[in-house]
Amino acid sequence: MKAMVTGGAGFIGAHLVRELLVRQHQVHVIDNLSTGSASKVDPGAILHIEDIRTSKAEEIIRATRPDVVFHLAAQADVQRSLKEPYTDSAINITGTTRILEACRQGSVRKLVFSSTSAVYGELQKQRLDEEDVVDPISFYGMSKWSAERYIRLYWRLYGLPYTILRYANVYGPGQTAKGEGGVIALFMERLSKGLPLLIHGDGEQTRDFIYVRDVVEANLAAAELGDQQTIHVSTGQKTSINRITELLREFHGEGVQVRYDSARTG
Repeated sequence: MKAMVTGGAGFIGAHLVRELLVRQHQVHVIDNLSTGSASKVDPGAILHIEDIRTSKAEEIIRATRPDVVFHLAAQADVQRSLKEPYTDSAINITGTTRILEACRQGSVRKLVFSSTSAVYGELQKQRLDEEDVVDPISFYGMSKWSAERYIRLYWRLYGLPYTILRYANVYGPGQTAKGEGGVIALFMERLSKGLPLLIHGDGEQTRDFIYVRDVVEANLAAAELGDQQTIHVSTGQKTSINRITELLREFHGEGVQVRYDSARTG
């Protein structure tokens, strides 16, 4: 299989690229390196340093004619989306539309799209279902939901096969504390600097944390399965932020300090 990974220099994308190469696939990467790093990209892959919002990115996909496009490139910072909604929509909606057009014109066999559980907003349920009402409370969640709708429409209009993967909170090696970084990466960075762990709210808010290599396996499975489906990529287990701090104390000692701050929007 010839694969194209957008955002392949980022946290999840770099893990996916490595596993694709291990499985003897040919891999191309499109990344503008705004949050990713060229050093993360396995040298076995062909890196194209380009922004998905440009016509050049479309040309690269049409020229390489991949079998599958794994579309991970995104503006994934919730707080940035609230401060810069234009940037968020330009990357996540306009950028995705360019990728879709390139897939259509380049006869790509399938698009695997990385979405997010942020599309649901604040549903008061113990367990989410793919059929639950979508009601995002951040521009990030809204832009990802809009991109999903474009993808479904491209299937209806042009027959472009897809699978949409809605990720829970991904963590693992190589994750940074900025941009796409989650709370675990933020905590680890503060620990390394000897700073107290900063919790927004009372810490009883829960998240579903999933290991990055499990997310990679979901992407690889979606290349062959789940056509025209929207699928959660999660563990189904909730963990409070306070519980994360308890686990860190077990490994790093009781000297780990915690500071509470006001809750954040989004």
